Amino acid sequence: MSKTCIRMGLFDGLKDAFSAPALESTNISSERETPIDRWMGWNAMGKDQDGPSSEKPANFVDSMDSVNYLTVVFEKPMGIVFEENDSKQGGIFVLSMKEGGIAEQHGAVRPGYQLIAVDNNEVHGLSFDDALGSIVESTGEKTKLSFFKGNAEQFYGPTGASKEWLTEFLSSNTEVVN
Repeated sequence: MSKTCIRMGLFDGLKDAFSAPALESTNISSERETPIDRWMGWNAMGKDQDGPSSEKPANFVDSMDSVNYLTVVFEKPMGIVFEENDSKQGGIFVLSMKEGGIAEQHGAVRPGYQLIAVDNNEVHGLSFDDALGSIVESTGEKTKLSFFKGNAEQFYGPTGASKEWLTEFLSSNTEVVN
């Protein structure tokens, strides 16, 4: 008669644990996902998760891209109605254009645009009176206005243009839409 001896090694039980299906194919809830999982790119819900994505939202306007700015030169009265942003952001934006006014006839300025400069003076972040005062106090025959084509959150929020970039852009921006 022969004897069969079964020998089990110390780590043989771990073999089953490490041969489990990959984490990406499991259905572990996102509540069990740890920061290290996200850091390493191990997504607990798999590749089809509807969670946050690195893609830009459809309404994203890049505040550090010069194509999202507009500079115009108008005679006064311009026919632009401005409104103040929330006090935490400051600054003013275009609420509407007066019917038949210069701005409406021009057609480039749109409601929601943020006023960022009057002539060569930065007015973004200023109070309503101070920003509008820059327009009123401009003495030239025509006044140059620079706008950001997005909303206040896009300009003043965490994805807004850096002060350095904006100052450089405004000092080098000579392109005026006629």
